[in-house]
Amino acid sequence: MQKDYHLERRRALGRIAVGVAGLAVPAVVRAADAPLQVIYPPASSASDARASYYLELLAMVMRKSGVPFEMRAYDNKMVGARVVQALEENQGVTVSWIGRQDELDERLLPIKRELDHGILGMRLMLIRERDREAFSHIRTLDQLRAYSAGQQRDWIDTRILRANGLPVVPAALYGSLFDMLAAGRFDYCPRGAVEIWDELRQFGKLGLIVEPTLALRYPFVTWFYVSRKNPALALALEKGLQAAQADGSMERLFDRYNGDALRRARIGERTVFDLHG
Repeated sequence: MQKDYHLERRRALGRIAVGVAGLAVPAVVRAADAPLQVIYPPASSASDARASYYLELLAMVMRKSGVPFEMRAYDNKMVGARVVQALEENQGVTVSWIGRQDELDERLLPIKRELDHGILGMRLMLIRERDREAFSHIRTLDQLRAYSAGQQRDWIDTRILRANGLPVVPAALYGSLFDMLAAGRFDYCPRGAVEIWDELRQFGKLGLIVEPTLALRYPFVTWFYVSRKNPALALALEKGLQAAQADGSMERLFDRYNGDALRRARIGERTVFDLHG
């Protein structure tokens, strides 16, 4: 099945590239000469800035593709599992940036160019300020296993943490994680070394801090994914990403969004626990 899928994808993309008339893809994907519809999942709230880098990258990549397009957020909020379902059905959302998984490679059409140097796999910890002393004595992964982490239940991180023997308390929604941590439902919340600083700005008033001595690290590759029924968008993204990497604009965008936060994380001064994916 995997072999047949890749053969079908190569044939479809090849027909698009040479402009063959009568491309055998569903009419819902794109009418002749109509702009590609680039519809992405909306943020969980107006203050949620986690997607800012990926959205600007998406817009830049589409511009560099040379293909007419219209880009907007989907009208309704949805969690990760619903995004994947919408992409698979080619209904509503047409593209999303998602941590790479074998299952997704089967269900969706991945554009296999890494978007962020794996930074979402470098995790710092939000903790309650009153627990700072307790965490300062952790030196081994076994010691960390005495504490519980909080993660959204459908994130790939939840599976990774559990596979490494770390207890996880699941949350239904991203926005509830910080109140749950403050209320003592779990002991720490692993967050990306870049995204954690904006979350500290928003939720530090709950008595939360960034734990200063520890970090988790695990493989986390982020790709753009589209529907298998939308090879035209896949081809545009591939072309645009290739151009953005070749001319250095993607790397400059990455550093503009993430450079200061990575330097602030001081990874080299922390005890880093490497986890398997």
